[in-house]
Amino acid sequence: MTATAPQTDSDSPQYTGERPGHGENFDYDESRHLAAYAYARTLAQGKRVLDAGCGEGYNTQSLHDVAGHVTGVDYSEAAIQFCKKTWTKPNLRFEHIDLTNPVGFDDTFDLVLNFQVLEHIEDDRAFLEALKARLGADGHLLLTTPNRLMSFSENPYHVREYTSDELRRLLESVFGTVELQGMCGNDKVTKFDKARQQSVERILRLDPLGLRNLLPQGIINFAFANLAKLVRSQAKNAAGEDPIVPGDFFVSDENLDSALDLVALCSR
Repeated sequence: MTATAPQTDSDSPQYTGERPGHGENFDYDESRHLAAYAYARTLAQGKRVLDAGCGEGYNTQSLHDVAGHVTGVDYSEAAIQFCKKTWTKPNLRFEHIDLTNPVGFDDTFDLVLNFQVLEHIEDDRAFLEALKARLGADGHLLLTTPNRLMSFSENPYHVREYTSDELRRLLESVFGTVELQGMCGNDKVTKFDKARQQSVERILRLDPLGLRNLLPQGIINFAFANLAKLVRSQAKNAAGEDPIVPGDFFVSDENLDSALDLVALCSR
């Protein structure tokens, strides 16, 4: 499943610290994201799949061999241009679409994926209604979003994060059926996360008055991207050299409060 296409500074959107990174010290981020797509593969067999918020398409394209057809959409034109240039399969297409205003895009699908997007959306209920509109009669939405109870670092790109109860209430206001699970990690993941949290706390202690929040947004975003690299490098050194792989993560319906991400399967 792991994507093999090369990524260089000249042909890939600049790393911001928000989308999963590719390369040294980002095996945790890539693997956590790939684990969600591995779960999606179990639901995508022969189906028409929409990946809503596909980013650079590394994981979207991994579904082409199980799904009947895969469409990836993203609000970032640069990301979609990269996708179209990099991933060419007969049953795979990419479109530059803002799902909060999907003018001219009225296709419906058997399975809609929306991974790590909801936390960025101001009007979350309206966005979920837009995703529901993309579902066929028997279609399902598979959605992931960070569990607020397990977040320990600030993210300038997130409008809000959710607990399992908050997310359930929101989803049940839109969808008829909601099944909520969590993306969890094994001991190796727990060790890495503990080291990452300690690194974040050391950095935040340098600004006890919260003056960072007064900086221009561009500087905040620049700092976030570079500190993300530093934090992961320090965590990897502290946790050991054994790389984290998708198999180190698993979906479970137990202990949702301690899940890294919330995983929802919804239908009309």
